Amino acid sequence: MIVVAGATGNVGRTLVRLLVEAGERVTAVSRGVPAEGAHPDVRHVRADLTEPASLRPAFDGATALFLLTSGDFTAHGGDGTVLGEVLDLARAGGVERVVLLSSQGVGTGRHKPDLEEAVTGSGLEWTVLRPGGFASNSYAWAGTVRGQRLAAAPFADVALPVIDPDDIAGVAAAALLETGHGGRTYVLTGPAAVTPRQQVAAIGDALGEPVRFVELSRDEARAGMTAFMPEVIADATLDILGTPTADEQRVSPDVERVLGRPAGSFADWAARNAAAFK
Repeated sequence: MIVVAGATGNVGRTLVRLLVEAGERVTAVSRGVPAEGAHPDVRHVRADLTEPASLRPAFDGATALFLLTSGDFTAHGGDGTVLGEVLDLARAGGVERVVLLSSQGVGTGRHKPDLEEAVTGSGLEWTVLRPGGFASNSYAWAGTVRGQRLAAAPFADVALPVIDPDDIAGVAAAALLETGHGGRTYVLTGPAAVTPRQQVAAIGDALGEPVRFVELSRDEARAGMTAFMPEVIADATLDILGTPTADEQRVSPDVERVLGRPAGSFADWAARNAAAFK
């Protein structure tokens, strides 16, 4: 059985589906109740990574674990020590393999490495995934695109190779199901760097009508971001968006290496998710 923590997110939902399609038994862990239409053959456990004991029932009989941590995890008191407690419980429950969804920012020095260190020092077979920015972050524009055919963002012409969350899920599934991924760290990006202005144009193309782009100042963007994320995460994110390093702008081959096909483009993602912006 494979436990998927963060099962209701943009990566987790697809990962659960891929594992079920591969014939695996899955326990989906989330803080909330399962979404309507959740897979009927999946066991659901309500738990919180910042309260390790709450995960104990999820690990009974499990052999592998997918861990998704986020700025929200850190904001609610999660750190490497807390994650270490989660991993101790997982090992006691029978888990032998763990896949951590980390961040490219760890490799480039933008974020602390304590969560990765907890995983790599856990005694379990581990794989670390370091994605760059998610294509699905553009859902933040959905309301204004639907209502005004307008999207606003800072750093209009700074390009980054954002990744389709479904590709992250595909790599995670491979790491959970296949041998040969233990002890590896994969940097996950899309196939080409795209600017916010180009992303908005791609959404307009998917809708069949233009969407106007408005450039925000850094301060304007920060004010909006700190309404739903910790200030330290907002500042680190804005640093990447505005002044990315060469590594952060570089296209990684790891998606294609693992999946045997190129990573999906932002335009492909926008076409597949156009309904969210209509």
